Amino acid sequence: MTHHAAVALTSGMGFGLSLIIAIGAQNAFVLRQGLRREHVLPVVAVCAVSDVVLILAGIAGLGSLLDLAPWIVDVMRVGGAAFLLTYAVIAARRARHPAAIEADEGGSDNALWPVVATCLALTWLNPHVYLDTVVLLGSVAATHGGDRWWFGVGASLGSIVWFVSLGYGARLLRPVFARPRSWQVLDALIAAVMVLIALSLLRGLMDS
Repeated sequence: MTHHAAVALTSGMGFGLSLIIAIGAQNAFVLRQGLRREHVLPVVAVCAVSDVVLILAGIAGLGSLLDLAPWIVDVMRVGGAAFLLTYAVIAARRARHPAAIEADEGGSDNALWPVVATCLALTWLNPHVYLDTVVLLGSVAATHGGDRWWFGVGASLGSIVWFVSLGYGARLLRPVFARPRSWQVLDALIAAVMVLIALSLLRGLMDS
């Protein structure tokens, strides 16, 4: 690996982490699954693989396609907002009845496929994901010229490290969430985050 490639890889990892660490619908969902120790590996895998696919697509130039067909983003805004508002209602209901999700010893109260489907929806129905990974990250990667793929490798590694750390590191917080009150606060925050993101999507639709 050349010096320029190493710089691109390091820059990609740093830039990728800076985009993904912000609190969002996807991170909130991974955190909750990690706390419950419920289907953590599939959830982490879905998020990481999805990010890698989007990052590579951005470097390959998919962002220019979205510029040619902006209506695609508008459709995703409406669909994503509807899904997020629905999930916000579910989280709010959980917050009203925290005893229903007491600190379980975790595992698999919920079936795998609904959990995976929710994770996929939170990832692929969020236009911000495309704007961050496909458009923004792809544009920054292009500045590295021939080493842009190393930039993508770095960003992909950053995404994998983040989701693994979030999903499996969440269990360190389980003592805090041994009380139903903690779950109530977490679900209330998740509901608020979902609503705020949904509103931002709809506001973006009106501004476009």
